[in-house]
Amino acid sequence: MSADTITTPHHPHHPLAFTPSRAARELGLKRGELDLAVHLGLIRTVPDEGGGGRRVPRSEIDRLRTGDGVSEALLDRVRVVGTTEGADVMNVPAGRFTRLARLGVVVPVKWYLNRYRAVVWLYLAEELKQFAADEKNAPLLTARRMPEGPRGLLDAGVDLRPRNWRGRHRGFLLRLAEDPWESAGAMAAFLDPVQVAEIVPDPYERSHLNRFRPGPPASGAPGSPASLIAERLMTADDPDEISLLRADLAAVLEEARERRPAPRPTAKRAPVPAHSRTFGPPRTEEPGQPEEPRQPDEPTRPEDSQPPRGLLSRLRRRTRRATAT
Repeated sequence: MSADTITTPHHPHHPLAFTPSRAARELGLKRGELDLAVHLGLIRTVPDEGGGGRRVPRSEIDRLRTGDGVSEALLDRVRVVGTTEGADVMNVPAGRFTRLARLGVVVPVKWYLNRYRAVVWLYLAEELKQFAADEKNAPLLTARRMPEGPRGLLDAGVDLRPRNWRGRHRGFLLRLAEDPWESAGAMAAFLDPVQVAEIVPDPYERSHLNRFRPGPPASGAPGSPASLIAERLMTADDPDEISLLRADLAAVLEEARERRPAPRPTAKRAPVPAHSRTFGPPRTEEPGQPEEPRQPDEPTRPEDSQPPRGLLSRLRRRTRRATAT
């Protein structure tokens, strides 16, 4: 039986749930498309009882599948575009699209690093279509110049894309959380470890919290340039954002402590049973020839330099007394 499925004992060939990779193949989706659909709440998942992550129920796959794949509506809702395609969807120049994104008018849903390690932001095409179709947004799309307020922010170097992505990703993680500690871990994921240590000074609580703290959605090997960029994007850097995260984390932690306190070592340790230092099986006294005494002119052997112990010591002393008499 494949590890990609969970089956019942009564129906060993009828899978109840699939791993995300297998579910993506069943639905004809790319793995990234399935993950995004889960984050958006379009595909329901259930926790794996064996602790292997989340899985997609068979009933959910049957609900979504039409013919040989998923419906076009689902594919449209998970379609993402970059700056160039996004500008085409909204029928604006690429430069204006970038300025709107920096101002937070359109919010990225994903990102990746290109071969030059530059961050490429991705947006939901459906959201861009809806924004462009709203007549209230026409001045932002068609005006020859940006209004003075937004233009001043852009001149000051404002870029809300990382913060807006963090807010969106935090919502994804909280939607999947099924326990206050998981919710607290989702909050802590966007704070610097120093900030978390200030809010959670207890080392046992902090260790327990870190078990539920997810990492960035995309990163390289620890310490690599890609990993460092991912950590930077994941960590809040705006004072207002940090303040809100700290307050939310403190509130969720109070609920988590009341629901299920963090585990900690017991106050008393079990006594360690006393055992004699024995190397090898115990010796038993057997009849045999007594050890020949060392002659006076015989040089001292290394083993004789150590004081004899146990039965062997008694035998040697007995032999020496017999020789002396």
